Amino acid sequence: MKYNVREEILNLNVYKAGKPISEVKRELGIDEVIKLASNENPLGCSPKAKEAIKRTVEESQLYPDASNYELKEIIANKFNVKHDEVFVSTGSDALIKMICNTFLNAGDESVMPEVTFPRYDAATKLMGAKSIKIPMKDNGLDLEKMVESINSKTKLIWFCNPNNPTGTIFTKNEFENILNRIPENVIMIMDEAYIEYVTDSNFPDSLDYFKEHPNMVILRTFSKAYGLASLRCGYGIAHEELVGYFNRVIGPFDVNLFAQQAAAAAMQDEKFIQKVHEVNKQGKEYLYSEFDKLGLPYIKTNANFIMVDTKTDDKQVFEKLLKQGLIIRPGHLLGMPGWMRVTVGTKDQNVKFIEALKKSL
Repeated sequence: MKYNVREEILNLNVYKAGKPISEVKRELGIDEVIKLASNENPLGCSPKAKEAIKRTVEESQLYPDASNYELKEIIANKFNVKHDEVFVSTGSDALIKMICNTFLNAGDESVMPEVTFPRYDAATKLMGAKSIKIPMKDNGLDLEKMVESINSKTKLIWFCNPNNPTGTIFTKNEFENILNRIPENVIMIMDEAYIEYVTDSNFPDSLDYFKEHPNMVILRTFSKAYGLASLRCGYGIAHEELVGYFNRVIGPFDVNLFAQQAAAAAMQDEKFIQKVHEVNKQGKEYLYSEFDKLGLPYIKTNANFIMVDTKTDDKQVFEKLLKQGLIIRPGHLLGMPGWMRVTVGTKDQNVKFIEALKKSL
């Protein structure tokens, strides 16, 4: 049968997520599998979030609060912004798609780095718009070239900071040098999904700038440092007028009740986030040291993952690690063939990964 499917759909590829643990166990018949492929929090989530989830079971027959009032209040108070400057949906993925649905028409252009989170590209193409991909500079974003590419067709410009998958950041000085050169009618999206892991003091927190730039949209998530990836909850901060448009596109019950309650509890557990930050910092230093011993080049990161050059076929390394019960993200899927992205795990997971890597190489 010939279906009248939109051409944009026919030209899209299905997103290849990291292999789930259950699938690897089934395929290889092994009991122990460590997943270091999707930048999930190896410590899980806050104990306070777990308690919130348990309590919410008693209300599972109810629709969630369509306004997400409590969660928005907590986010607004934490970051000293207005309630009406906050919007939430089912993870960054949904927020990215929502932004593209709001602004892009066929023929419009969306500027992004060449190697970055692939959902910017997919959501742009879904709307019949064109992705303008700017080559990387020293494995980071080339801000100058990105701004220079803006023209009359440009509607969106995407800044992933720290960038996924490279883990690199651009600095305050670099950002301030280009900030005022972005036209007011071009929406700049600051994707800060990994901000809780940043250790570099030169990192430009977008909250310091958005009040003066009403065309700025800040995206963050509860999937990474907060350890709530399975519940799908992301949030954004933007000018009130923009949020009003976004709320017309976001579904009324997109964020389920469990996600709302768990995210609200998680954001108030500063002690847990501090622990996550410290464990990640220690894990990074250990992996750096081991990669140095193995003579493998890597990119120093401000996130909870590291891109490392395997110096060989990343597909083969992926398969060899998989047979040992280790799941990583091969670089060819990220636009960096020969490399691999590994999530920083617990101390025990990191040690097991290095042992398996040595055998795989």
